[in-house]
Amino acid sequence: MKISVQSMGLTPHAPLEEHIEKKLNKLESYYDKIVECKVYLKVENKSDKENKTVEILLAVPGDDIVVKKTSASFEESLDLCAEVAKKLLIKKKELA
Repeated sequence: MKISVQSMGLTPHAPLEEHIEKKLNKLESYYDKIVECKVYLKVENKSDKENKTVEILLAVPGDDIVVKKTSASFEESLDLCAEVAKKLLIKKKELA
């Protein structure tokens, strides 16, 4: 699975990129037909504490899966996204 990370208005540091790779590579164990994964990192409203948004777009045969979460850190947002994506992939596999 190809993973690409795009960040708007910030540069992701190495530990964050490693966290992204580790979390998203696990998704393949739930559904092996993932073609690619696009990750978008964005800092929303700067005055809010919970302003780190992660959006994951999983390209899979049929309908793509899109998950978007906002929280206080990118890691936390990514964990929330990965959890929802995992459930959606398991559901998709069961329907296939």
